Amino acid sequence: MKILHAETMQQMPIGSEYHIEANTIVTPLAHQIASERRIKFLSAENDAETHTQTRFTPQLKKRGNAKVIAIGADHGGYALKELLLNMLNSDDFEYTLVDCGTFDTQSVDYPDFAYAVARLVAAGSAWRGIIVDGAGIGSCMTANKVPGVRAAMCYDQATAVNSREHNNANVLTLGAGLIGANLAKQIVTTWLITEFGGGRHARRVDKIDQLDRRFQR
Repeated sequence: MKILHAETMQQMPIGSEYHIEANTIVTPLAHQIASERRIKFLSAENDAETHTQTRFTPQLKKRGNAKVIAIGADHGGYALKELLLNMLNSDDFEYTLVDCGTFDTQSVDYPDFAYAVARLVAAGSAWRGIIVDGAGIGSCMTANKVPGVRAAMCYDQATAVNSREHNNANVLTLGAGLIGANLAKQIVTTWLITEFGGGRHARRVDKIDQLDRRFQR
């Protein structure tokens, strides 16, 4: 099995074509760069395209005009992601869910899926984002590289409340290897229902956003 990374797409001429071999996995970032550079994917065999779509195309579970939550994970966070999806898809919640993958436990790179979630939030296509990996740290670092994203790695309900009230976090990252399923559910629920405090906190968040804009290229 071959993985097509973003670096390969960056080296391709603009407007060119790339032939995808059977059983090739195209990362979300590679898809994004290919789109920006108008690179067309050609598949020699249909199963390559099908496999790519199954593993990496976001899956939408729409509920009317409900707020959109994008959720993603690497292989280490896959099981917890599925559990959280089931919870958020229950009658207790009213959200439209976008599953950005991964869709199985095969080893993948967490930055690809953290970016897939973060870019939806930054573009305004998702109201909030949730990312799960082994520790929650790497995905948090990745998401915060995307302008407009304020990601917070939370490990209990107190940090979930703080990240929303004080920092207006729009992306939550979790470490599946550090917290249990019940605590993860509590963190997510608390994080989603906690409002931004505004006031003095708004002034400080504005300074974060100013730095974000200052270093955009």
